[in-house]
Amino acid sequence: MLNITDLHVSYGSIEIIHGISLEVRQGECVALIGANGAGKSSTLKAICGLVPAAMGTIMLEGRDITNQSGHSIVKAGITMCPEGRQVFPQMTTLQNLKMGAYTRRDAEQASDIEEMMDMFPILRDRASQAAGTLSGGEQEMLAIARALMARPKLCIFDEPSLGLAPKIVAEVGETIKRIKEMGKTILLVEQNSAMALRLADRAYLFEAGEIVLSGTGEELQSHPSVAKAYLGH
Repeated sequence: MLNITDLHVSYGSIEIIHGISLEVRQGECVALIGANGAGKSSTLKAICGLVPAAMGTIMLEGRDITNQSGHSIVKAGITMCPEGRQVFPQMTTLQNLKMGAYTRRDAEQASDIEEMMDMFPILRDRASQAAGTLSGGEQEMLAIARALMARPKLCIFDEPSLGLAPKIVAEVGETIKRIKEMGKTILLVEQNSAMALRLADRAYLFEAGEIVLSGTGEELQSHPSVAKAYLGH
């Protein structure tokens, strides 16, 4: 579904991503792991049209989407659940969900909202509440549901467990697992490497803007350097 070849990303004169190549197949959950500043989020931003690619290509289902605008990327079928949730704080929970379907013109948005509220019952309870007043875990569930409202081909999660209590982190992990079981294709960036590798069909290890290791989630979990540096073994 997604194929990235020789991607370079720079901020000003400083190159952050040094020619990475990766792929995400339909129905997979693919995880990007690595330390802070390794280039994972910059890769996601390049995919979503939020930072330009200096070199390389990004293909979605065989179509070149390199350096297209953010709104064009959404229309092409990619949505991102961003780091830090980034809900619209003054808008209600229901209004946030409707914003997720902003580019849609079909008549099924109301039924999808009902489906999201069935999937995340707390959102039904908070439907008329300003999103900025929700707890961190509730905002994360709202951000996930808002992303799904776009009916994406590829759903990207950027640090979904960041800043959440351990119990809520476990709930987020279960939610991503359920989304994969729904048949969604997932690209996951997650500092909680143990959780990410448990969820992932395949994974890539980033270090200093390069991919230094790749394989199945199980292979990376059992790799000595990964276990030592990222899993605390």
